[in-house]
Amino acid sequence: MVHIPRWQVFAVLAVLLAGLVFASPNLFGQKTIEGLPGWVPHKQINLGLDLRGGSYLLLEADIEGVLEEHLDNMIDSLRRDLRQAKIGYGDVQLRARSETPGLSLKLSDPANMDQAREIIRTLSLDYSVDSSDDGTIRLAFTEVTLRARINSIMDQTVEILGRRVDDTGVREPTIQRQGERRVLIQLPGLDDPERIKDLLVETARLTFRFVAEGIVPGADPIPPGVEALPSRDTDLADNPISYAVRKRIMVSGENLVDAQPTFQDNQPVVSFRFDSVGGKRFARATQDNVGKPFAIVLDGQVISAPVIREPILGGSGIISGRFTTQETQDLALLLRAGALPASLKILEERSVGPGLVADSVRAGQIAAVLGMVFVVAFMVLSYGTFGAIADVALIANLILIVAALSGLQATLTLPGIAGIVLTIGMAVDANVLIFERIREEIHFGRGPVTAIDVGYRRALTTIMDSNLTTLIAAVLLFAFGSGPVKGFAVTLSIGIITSMFTAIMVTRLMVVTWLRRLRPQALPI
Repeated sequence: MVHIPRWQVFAVLAVLLAGLVFASPNLFGQKTIEGLPGWVPHKQINLGLDLRGGSYLLLEADIEGVLEEHLDNMIDSLRRDLRQAKIGYGDVQLRARSETPGLSLKLSDPANMDQAREIIRTLSLDYSVDSSDDGTIRLAFTEVTLRARINSIMDQTVEILGRRVDDTGVREPTIQRQGERRVLIQLPGLDDPERIKDLLVETARLTFRFVAEGIVPGADPIPPGVEALPSRDTDLADNPISYAVRKRIMVSGENLVDAQPTFQDNQPVVSFRFDSVGGKRFARATQDNVGKPFAIVLDGQVISAPVIREPILGGSGIISGRFTTQETQDLALLLRAGALPASLKILEERSVGPGLVADSVRAGQIAAVLGMVFVVAFMVLSYGTFGAIADVALIANLILIVAALSGLQATLTLPGIAGIVLTIGMAVDANVLIFERIREEIHFGRGPVTAIDVGYRRALTTIMDSNLTTLIAAVLLFAFGSGPVKGFAVTLSIGIITSMFTAIMVTRLMVVTWLRRLRPQALPI
């Protein structure tokens, strides 16, 4: 253990140099970092909400609403095909919010059961079909299909939320699925939490539909295929106007490829552009219906209902209304990011203000500094020169922790600082084991070189065992924990790895270098 190959020396120095380089960006401001050349490391430690301030949101997706919409579409298709096959039915029931989502209907003639089951199989294979002798047919999502559909909805929700947050310019957001139907969002350094909250929960389902002319909601009966929708427009008495809009969707927001805020006639508007498929549908719809009102519907509200003056063949258009500049920016952002597959509701909302952040940072700094001072003093008083060497390795250990957190872009939270403080004590624990072993060897009459060699060799197994067991516990905390527990586990795991490196490699390198240069007759330990 006293002999260290030259390649190991260079490897240790390279790791320490790399740690210093990757940790150094944290000493400078963001503007200074952005002005550095591209090949220089730019990554800094990400601070969590409790150290930086911001907003915490826990959202839940309305999965049942999506299943209900899917079952509605299934019922419409099934009704059409049963009528074409001249199969009578009745007592249609929908169970979207039960433990086994599905639907049921009763045939007028049970003799048509086989034909009806064949029609259902041609429509969809997502359902298990059960029937009874009285002509009742029950459809329910299979467990595999239901699980796959929920996962697809949640994955799409997380992706769209991520695009919305990215467009707002929030740095280092955390957006992750939690449980079966919940999404956890952490937005550090957020300046306008109310605006972001509104952007996140907005479903943003955009459709283009025709207005049913000659029908006044509230005064005339609403025929099948038409629905009354509220709007942003008001009459002369400032009362909201409702429109009778046909349910058939001519073009949907799924065909949008871009949306940008702009101005038209000095009024803020949103310009949009369709893909090739949407552009053809939009052109056909406007070409065949010149002179008719065309409703632009967003989440069940008519934004505007302009009259088609001429065919729009370019695949682009303008959404106008009583918008402010901020509203056009937000609407364009929502349309670019895409519509959420399910509506979201806020289950939990927390904001961390600058006052609490300052207190948390101050408490963490005091704990870290006091822990460092007491450990350094203890090591010097207990082991003299060897303790001072261990303290230098402790500083190197902290630099490596900061470098690892910066390079991995891990989020540092207040529990993470607790993990670092714990690591400060654990970092010298290995050195204590080694130094005590060296003392025992000196007590047994061994010389300096032999005592150091045997001390490091025999303490190595104990150090590996103790640190590996702690590392296993930290990994399990990260795997099964969440939020603050994960932050503590990350810094603890990194600290264990770096402390093993500094104790076994860095401290040994300094001790051996000191031993070769001074060649002492007795060890000051």
